[in-house]
Amino acid sequence: MASFPIPDKQTVALVRELGGPVEFVDDYPVQKPGADEVLAKVLYCGVCQSDLHTRAGTAAGPDGKPITNIKLPHIGGHEGVGRIVALGTGLPERDPSIYIGALVGIRFSSRICRRCSYCLSGQEQYCQGVGSFKPTNHLHHEDGAFQEYCCLDAGYLTLLPDDVDPVATSCTLCAGLTAYKAVKNAELKAGQWLVVSGAGGGLGQYAVQYGLAQGARVFGIDSGKQKRELVESWGAQFLDFRETKDVTGEVQKLTGGADVVIVAAGHSSAFTQAASMLRIEGTMCCIGIPPGGGKIETPVSEIVIKGLKIKGNLVGNLKECLEAVELVRTGIVKPKTYVRPFRDLPAVYHELEKGDIAGRVVLKIGDDPG
Repeated sequence: MASFPIPDKQTVALVRELGGPVEFVDDYPVQKPGADEVLAKVLYCGVCQSDLHTRAGTAAGPDGKPITNIKLPHIGGHEGVGRIVALGTGLPERDPSIYIGALVGIRFSSRICRRCSYCLSGQEQYCQGVGSFKPTNHLHHEDGAFQEYCCLDAGYLTLLPDDVDPVATSCTLCAGLTAYKAVKNAELKAGQWLVVSGAGGGLGQYAVQYGLAQGARVFGIDSGKQKRELVESWGAQFLDFRETKDVTGEVQKLTGGADVVIVAAGHSSAFTQAASMLRIEGTMCCIGIPPGGGKIETPVSEIVIKGLKIKGNLVGNLKECLEAVELVRTGIVKPKTYVRPFRDLPAVYHELEKGDIAGRVVLKIGDDPG
């Protein structure tokens, strides 16, 4: 069995209070894995808009109110790829499929009960827990991948193929999975029109490409030359919302009404426009979450008279995650990524707030020991 040296201390990106700055701490303790845990050395981690909202204290729950059940001090990061460097006591004998040197994902979902109705039906991302057990995630309850070493639950481990590109895979674990799930939920068919709002961002780029992989005709809405070039490079059409007076009217004219609109943007206005872009019995899939929760200001009459369907998408299950990764591994989907140093995280947050990033920034957390 391979072995890797493990230090006692590590560098982490710490937020001590919601709304506070990101602080890099270089002498933070490395956690030792429990009996049913593994320790992963983090290699890369994508930077998700949800990390920004959680740090800022603007992440909203289903009631639209701020999420306050957040572990503090907080270490974010839920699009991580790492390599297992240590196993909990007795784990090799109990589960030989888990081994030192394996690549693993550090995803949104952390620990699930495996017994509630959602877990049993393959919807474990909605786990409600059983008895005193409550599910956890790496966004709110447990330290995530913005650190050099991370402990993971061995019973709900995202084991990755050995030949994946860890950079492209990292952001696929959340952004890619969420978009893939939206395309599945929409029951998108070949030849149908898919409109993606926020098409040039970290989420939207995946929705465009998974839609094209389904054989759909795709229309991307975003703004700026860089995002236009990115979206068009995949074979989709592009509409710049800043240069178009009537975005919904233009979409209706060019598509005859979309079969599906996936809203990957982080502004309420994008959700308001989406319903009017749809044809009769069209489907709106919501995957972006505006700060503060946002609202959909769409007349009920339009929803009823047009027979519209509105679906929300909270990431996806483990099987769907591995399906999304496989489309990236085989080159069918090629996310646009920018590798930046770990300590660039505060600057990346600032760029996300301004909407300046076309694609996804992936931080290099550490060197691969494998």
